[in-house]
Amino acid sequence: MNKEYIYKCLLNIVDEENIKIDEPMKKHVSFRVGGPADILVKPTTEKQLSDIIKLIKKENVPYLIIGNGSNLLIKDGGIRGVVIEISNNFNHFEIEGNKVKIQAGALLSVVGKAVLREELKGFEFAAGIPGTLGGALAMNAGAYGGEMKDIVRSVKLMDTDGNIFEFTNEEMQFGYRRSILSKTDYIVLSAEVELEKGNYEEIKATMMDFTQRRVTKQPLSLPSAGSTFKRPEGHFAGKLIEDSGLRGLTLRGAQVSEKHCGFVVNLGNAKAKDLLELMYVVKSTVNAKFGIMLEEEVKILGED
Repeated sequence: MNKEYIYKCLLNIVDEENIKIDEPMKKHVSFRVGGPADILVKPTTEKQLSDIIKLIKKENVPYLIIGNGSNLLIKDGGIRGVVIEISNNFNHFEIEGNKVKIQAGALLSVVGKAVLREELKGFEFAAGIPGTLGGALAMNAGAYGGEMKDIVRSVKLMDTDGNIFEFTNEEMQFGYRRSILSKTDYIVLSAEVELEKGNYEEIKATMMDFTQRRVTKQPLSLPSAGSTFKRPEGHFAGKLIEDSGLRGLTLRGAQVSEKHCGFVVNLGNAKAKDLLELMYVVKSTVNAKFGIMLEEEVKILGED
């Protein structure tokens, strides 16, 4: 890929302030690790996104779509090609009655506060999830008994030719930590969720309860990507890791959280390779002890 040429082409689509060359990905993922992206671009409209997709397809350039990077581990070699970030540049939402139209880059926490003000219930489980709507839809994010499939009415998607489609809840094929987005190249533009009218104090109390549980049980003060491993059927990843004697296990700057064994955290100076090596130790130890191979919930991308 000719970086300078692609950069100049992108300047015809988005403002200069929204394109960066050799951008360190550790600035864009919650793990705070990751080498440089050849180019990172932040579209602000559906038209810009469509034009970017058409350009990189025409030029045969590899690309990656990210939100606010709360479920990603980018390797130390970084990302070749173009990273398209859909986050605070693409975060509008509006509430009409009990329905909320939300752009893909909107933070769930921000939407949660807004629906609380409107006394709408059903979004409480999502309000504390540290991610964008797009990422939450891709993995059918959930917590405390709720998940995105419970509230999504329809999703607006773009394909790799820049065409736009609207999918129903059923067409999204939601499952445990997956959706149709897990196995296709569709890009989330926005979604409509349907909530119910509720009582302000009750909704607030539920949100505060969920927040308190997170603060008490999760290592929120250290960089991580949330729960590192998926829940194996019939088990809890954190419990298996703890029962394997791995609580607090540290490898250079990476650690199995002292607070919650289901989290691998960056103590501040970890490289991606340290986190990956620790995750391998965790998986192999749990498998040796219990015969269960844990599967990463965090998405691992990039080059070594």
